Amino acid sequence: MAVTTDISSHTSHRDFASEAAAVAGAVAAAADAVDKDARFPAEAIEALRASRLLGAMIRPELGGGGATISEIGRVIETLGSMCASTAMVYAMHQIQVACLVHHGHTPELLDYTRKVAAEELLLASATTEIGVGGDVRTSLCAIERHDNGRYSLTKEASVISYGQYADAILATARRDPDAANSDQVIVVVPAAERTLEQRGSWDTLGFRGTCSLGFLLKANGPVSNVIPVPYADVSAQTMLPTSHVTWGHVWLGIAEGAMAKARTYVRAAARKAPGVTPPGALRLAEAMAVLHQFRALVHGAARDYEDALTDPTRLTSMGFAIQMNNLKLSSSTLVVDIVGRAMQICGISGYREDSPYSLSRSLRDAHGAALMVNNDRIYGTTAQMLLIAKEV
Repeated sequence: MAVTTDISSHTSHRDFASEAAAVAGAVAAAADAVDKDARFPAEAIEALRASRLLGAMIRPELGGGGATISEIGRVIETLGSMCASTAMVYAMHQIQVACLVHHGHTPELLDYTRKVAAEELLLASATTEIGVGGDVRTSLCAIERHDNGRYSLTKEASVISYGQYADAILATARRDPDAANSDQVIVVVPAAERTLEQRGSWDTLGFRGTCSLGFLLKANGPVSNVIPVPYADVSAQTMLPTSHVTWGHVWLGIAEGAMAKARTYVRAAARKAPGVTPPGALRLAEAMAVLHQFRALVHGAARDYEDALTDPTRLTSMGFAIQMNNLKLSSSTLVVDIVGRAMQICGISGYREDSPYSLSRSLRDAHGAALMVNNDRIYGTTAQMLLIAKEV
């Protein structure tokens, strides 16, 4: 069954963009240390929690802020301009919130959604698994249902980003031990109902603060924590489009931050030589044109998703899935292009690590965009759909 959401009923009077700007100091102050030490951006997440931005997407009647995906996107964009790791953690959290909001309609799951809003809980996901080659639509592990109304689960997750810091993890698994590998469900696993055994380390080029380690996840809890909607439907209707829209805002935020430094650099050069157009001004104008295209792409996709939420036929169409895939492919390419342009504008000042115009972190984070999920995998999926899609 497709998701139908009355966007008007979610309208809030809160100015989420201004609230995000208000936590900018906490986010920016820790960004370099988060990157240098590859540590979780605890200060930024606590600032977001204190501002009640973790539960922003949850409906007001459940205690949340009632934010639309466009409003959430603008928060992510603001965060991304200062710290891509914080923006990515916030984006991944909101993807899981969206799954609860759109599919957690049982009394027990509604109660848990209220708890998420009331306590500003941080949610993570465990969709990947060792042994399936990165295919999140396949699970080897399975939900074991017991006679006492409880379940148990053991999952070798290749990645659970910020898993040890999350208040709950939404994990995919086969519906039961006899189910096919593609017959999956999602189970909500609060911290009190799980154990995590760390696998490996996290020392990467970019997005170092997401702490995307592998874990052996063991869970035991009430069966009512299992979302009854098939994961195939959750993925197509919510997880895939929300992921690509929120990630697109992360990439856009990185580009915005890089271009802000480039503009500051060119203006500083202009003040040193009044009446003379700095050499980087033309390149700045060219780069701003591309940035405006990038904004239009990402902001437009968010509005399209909001429209699709009220149109079940469109939401579940192959054409919409292709559109969301192309959003990810285009935005993850554009961010590298724009940060590279900013580097050319700032020159050696952008290349230096000890410069106020340094673009090292932006450049490294930007190159992670094509790998989450790998663009080649998305191109392959899109190619298969294009062979049979009637309209795109």
